[in-house]
Amino acid sequence: MTGTDALVHVVRPPTGDPAGALVLLHGRGTSEYDLRPLLEVLDPHRRLLGVTPRAPLTLPPGGAHWYISRGIPGPDPKTFDESFELVSGWLDALLEENGLGHSRLILGGFSQGTVMSYALGLGAGRPRPRAIIALSGFMPEVPGFELDLAGLEGYPVALGHGTYDPVIPLEWGERARDRLVEAGADVTWRESPMPHAVDPDYLAELAGWITDVLGDADGA
Repeated sequence: MTGTDALVHVVRPPTGDPAGALVLLHGRGTSEYDLRPLLEVLDPHRRLLGVTPRAPLTLPPGGAHWYISRGIPGPDPKTFDESFELVSGWLDALLEENGLGHSRLILGGFSQGTVMSYALGLGAGRPRPRAIIALSGFMPEVPGFELDLAGLEGYPVALGHGTYDPVIPLEWGERARDRLVEAGADVTWRESPMPHAVDPDYLAELAGWITDVLGDADGA
């Protein structure tokens, strides 16, 4: 399958013509419905086309996965590369079908979804979205794959991580934050006293952040 048929996904339509798109990638072992409720929190006025895709792999102990986990920060290269190519094509087709450019895209994720968001949003040769939301994840290091952090001056990225995260320790979120700050990005950072989970209070703040980020974007 090609185009938007390449991935199973849930669409939450906007109330009118979309001001942009909000695409959220779930974590390991869940589904396209896991982050679906976050669309309402992050975009309560339904200004955006909201989409949550399902990862392409089904692996033990169950649920959908973006790649085989081999540890941090190195995903399994074969499955990572395959998913990266598949999701890149799906995302480009989604925006094209809805008359939107990457400059109107807020791309985000949780855990494995954050890893893929960094790859899709900052991967060398990829069009850069308007902004990235990175929750409880890390920047991938895969042979043959490179992140392009050049030209990030003022680029908006919102990171959040649990202080007591036993799955992806806090230090990996901090490393990503520090790399982005060093590259000149406009980094919003929230460290929350919680495990591997999403901080609902931070999400409420990010709704305003999204409005501000899209407010001065150029056209479609």
